[in-house]
Amino acid sequence: MTASPLVPVPIPDRVAALIGSCMPIGILQAEVDAECAAREVHRFRFPMCQEDQADREHALATLARANKLLGAYNPGLIVTR
Repeated sequence: MTASPLVPVPIPDRVAALIGSCMPIGILQAEVDAECAAREVHRFRFPMCQEDQADREHALATLARANKLLGAYNPGLIVTR
């Protein structure tokens, strides 16, 4: 029996901590930054004022920077919008 890649399966906190302990701290921080930036990008709706556009662009830049780090470490960790 295989799990669908479209259905996220939650993992216990202890397993996540074990996985995280095997990764460099910079990669863990990039993963957190990418998740937060992706959530921030989804928060904005069109039409946007100039301030919202600037905030969205900043979030996209943060997401791109974090994904660059994650992709260099392991392409499977890249966060998509």
